[in-house]
Amino acid sequence: MFIKILLTIVFLAVMVAVGFYSRKQSRSVDGFVLGGRAVGPWLTAFAYGTSYFSAVVFVGYAGQFGWKYGLSSAWIGVGNAVIGSLLAWLVLGRRTKLMSQHIESRTMPDFFGTRYQSQQLRVVASVIAFVFLIPYTAGVYKGISTLFEMGFGIPYEYCVVLMAVLTAVYVILGGYKATAMNDFIQGVIMLFGIVTVIAAVLSSQGGLSAAMAKMAELPGEGAAAGTTPYASLWGPDPWNLLGVVVLTSLGTWGLPQMVGKFYSITDESAIRRGTIISTAFAFIVAGGCYFLGGFGRLFGTPPTLPNGRLDFDSIIPSMLATLPDFIIALVVLLVLSASMSTLASLVLTSSSTMTLDLIYRDKKSLPGEVEEGSIDDVVAERVERRKVVVMRVLIVFFIAISLLIALNPPTFIAQLMGISWGALAGAFLAPFMLGLYWRGVTPASVWACFIWGVGLTTVNMLLGNPINPINCGAIAMVGGFPVVWLVSLVTPKMTRGDVDKMFAWKK
Repeated sequence: MFIKILLTIVFLAVMVAVGFYSRKQSRSVDGFVLGGRAVGPWLTAFAYGTSYFSAVVFVGYAGQFGWKYGLSSAWIGVGNAVIGSLLAWLVLGRRTKLMSQHIESRTMPDFFGTRYQSQQLRVVASVIAFVFLIPYTAGVYKGISTLFEMGFGIPYEYCVVLMAVLTAVYVILGGYKATAMNDFIQGVIMLFGIVTVIAAVLSSQGGLSAAMAKMAELPGEGAAAGTTPYASLWGPDPWNLLGVVVLTSLGTWGLPQMVGKFYSITDESAIRRGTIISTAFAFIVAGGCYFLGGFGRLFGTPPTLPNGRLDFDSIIPSMLATLPDFIIALVVLLVLSASMSTLASLVLTSSSTMTLDLIYRDKKSLPGEVEEGSIDDVVAERVERRKVVVMRVLIVFFIAISLLIALNPPTFIAQLMGISWGALAGAFLAPFMLGLYWRGVTPASVWACFIWGVGLTTVNMLLGNPINPINCGAIAMVGGFPVVWLVSLVTPKMTRGDVDKMFAWKK
């Protein structure tokens, strides 16, 4: 226990110290939200990876999908690395950086408002982002607190509150730069931790070969009864496995807290290096998490909840409970690192979108135009500082709402994330990505996609989830592309001159 407490105190002290170190760079809006658009490839790549993978993945997804699909759940990690990291950087990285800088966009809702010349789109996008980032944040709190309770014996409620306070401290102090620097430190811990934990867990089962042989002997359930699918290549349910891959991999392309990393990177050469670093990080961390979760059935059946369902969120903690104290301490730091980085990204994204896109909706001119009646430098600086103060206040507000949900979570971690990612990426992915490449996207098609993504996810939830939230989220994301394309074909186009100004960065 002494080792666990000591390592945790040192870790948390470093996080807060980085917040104090970065506070001078967080006085302006650009500094607080984007790190001055001068964050290097290593910090950006690790910020992307650590925001991607949190306790939601390690505790919730790895446990639940490892139980359902066995060793084939490792395909989710492969999809996260190839689609969620490599292709995301190749397809979105350069264009997001250059266009967002050209149109002076600081957030994803700001991109919609400026790219499609609609302040209403900007406002609605900011509300969608704020509302649907909350269940994701609650899921992260639940994941880290469940594991923290296992490792330290501290009641779940105390763990949730402690994580919330500590995350708020360093984000409020240092903004995005503090978040990125801490993400790098946390990413190193995650890389070392996941390799060590996998080795320890497999060693407890007699090694890799013995563990795989045991998995191959386990009988299937339900439709797979009479077979031994949990060590097979595609597992017992490949179609639902594909839905998970789509949701967790393609979803990152439309999430404000993930796309925002491309806004802040220094230049195009940094994007190329960041692509390689981010992909390697995802292969190790995501691949390792799901590979580890695939062996969950070797550690017994998880307890049953009052509603009769298995408590999937207890699978990973039960796998780790018998490990030596040092390994448990490392696991706690691993998940703490993953979760705090994700929480920091979520609260910073939510507060910045509400402040810049809802409370302070500056009327923006088209790229290349000069605003009339611009205010003097002294007043501008005063307004900038006021915006930063408002963002800090909203960080506390956002964390408080998420805490209320986390203290009484309505469902499993995986389902909380499915609802959040399905609505956000279902609404934002298609109009954002197509808006970077296709001049023909119309404002009406963006409205249609917002209604599609949020509507499908919300209606499904209100009806009691007749479609699994994971699959519903995947359908919302993929379905957004034909929605935007078809509506754009039959609705009024933006004026050619306005669109040309948006794409002037390509010259």
